[in-house]
Amino acid sequence: MTELPRSYSVVTYGCQMNVHDSERLSGLLEDAGYVPAPKDADGADVVVFNTCAVRENADNRLYGNLGQLAPKKAQRPGMQIAVGGCLAQKDRDTIVKKAPWVDVVFGTHNIGKLPVLLERARIQQEAQVEIAESLEAFPSTLPTRRESAYAAWVSISVGCNNTCTFCIVPALRGKEKDRRPGDILAEVEALVAEGVSEITLLGQNVNAYGSDIGDREAFSKLLRACGKIEGLERVRFTSPHPRDFTDDVIAAMAETPNVMPQLHMPLQSGSDTVLKAMRRSYRQERYLGIIEKVRAAMPDAAISTDIIVGFPGETDEDFEQTLHVVRESRFAQAFTFQYSKRPGTPAAEMEGQIPKAVVQERYERLVALQEEISWEENKKQVGRTVEVMVAEGEGRKDDATRRLSGRAPDNRLVHFTRPDEPVRPGDMVTVEITYAAPHHLLAEGPAQAVRRTRAGDAWERRNAAPAQKPAGVMLGLPTIGAPAPGPAPAAPGCAC
Repeated sequence: MTELPRSYSVVTYGCQMNVHDSERLSGLLEDAGYVPAPKDADGADVVVFNTCAVRENADNRLYGNLGQLAPKKAQRPGMQIAVGGCLAQKDRDTIVKKAPWVDVVFGTHNIGKLPVLLERARIQQEAQVEIAESLEAFPSTLPTRRESAYAAWVSISVGCNNTCTFCIVPALRGKEKDRRPGDILAEVEALVAEGVSEITLLGQNVNAYGSDIGDREAFSKLLRACGKIEGLERVRFTSPHPRDFTDDVIAAMAETPNVMPQLHMPLQSGSDTVLKAMRRSYRQERYLGIIEKVRAAMPDAAISTDIIVGFPGETDEDFEQTLHVVRESRFAQAFTFQYSKRPGTPAAEMEGQIPKAVVQERYERLVALQEEISWEENKKQVGRTVEVMVAEGEGRKDDATRRLSGRAPDNRLVHFTRPDEPVRPGDMVTVEITYAAPHHLLAEGPAQAVRRTRAGDAWERRNAAPAQKPAGVMLGLPTIGAPAPGPAPAAPGCAC
């Protein structure tokens, strides 16, 4: 009797870099003969947690999930549990001590070892803990099972050279390492040949790209090179750092047609005093100057941001400065975070830790202000005609409303009336915006045009097989970074 292949599932927490790493983990496991666990199955043979260490409750979430799996594992001989990602890099041996039923612990630098470590744990019947201190192989050289047929992440660098006092990521991801431009463009071209029409360039500080290869204009050159790839319709990137956001990047964005009019620019605080304490190498004037230049070059650009409320020592006046920048910047969206102590970071030992009640009150004021601005900015979209890329699964109520959902060029979420002719994820539909809510737009009239695309063909090919659809990477993304209420994409780039 032929033995059935072992099934797997990957549970992901954190930023888009982690989501992309999980695609690599899935690709590695499938390359080793594992198959995705169907969604309706009672658990997988191998469960992999790809963890995040940015938030204070990361530990509790992981150990809570591991605790729920312990009795299942006891009842299923051969089941294995692996823990990787930033929290694994940080805690290493602690995980096995707290959860001795875990089989494998691996870090951010050696995700390529997962299949070997699982096999070794199975044969030796003991936990395998292997944490590399430096990158063993650039993630993009590893096999991948892409979550989408029409949109893809492309990592251009890993690691971070900054020393922000609130952030533990550089200690876990290491110093910045840049890929060669030719390797990046070769991956993008290969993806486009497979039918992908939208790519998002990823890096911890994506626009610092070039610092490792000695070219200060490498990122703008990369954007322009992406503009020359035939069949690539949309280019996005996340997350940039204000320190490295130079005029040549703004020009490349404005002058390259397939680079979308969208920018995620982390602010963190509007107070120069707090920015200095955070070791953020820009000040309010510099930040607002970037926003002004972007608006001048791309008047319709949608700008989003990250903001931390309640950093140690933040006064009422400091917080008012943050509100001032929010009012001036007119963000389309903000990922707002309450400051969270992370052991091992300088900020965790700083004096002036803010009481929870004060942080909560400031946070609620900030969210209310941003909600008002988001709604006002979205109302400006009413009456505009936009081409929407049809998405898969972004509209939670689409089945009930008979609508479809997708992203406009500026990345705003649009729910639109289903056209009479069939459309697939990856296809393009031209619609007129008729209504605005704070976190989405509606196009309630008939579609003005439908454009079937190679990306839609790719989605159709992937889903044409009679075999069950893979469960894929399960996103356990934290909601703390998302504007509430309403859906939002994964919080970009570790709040850098």
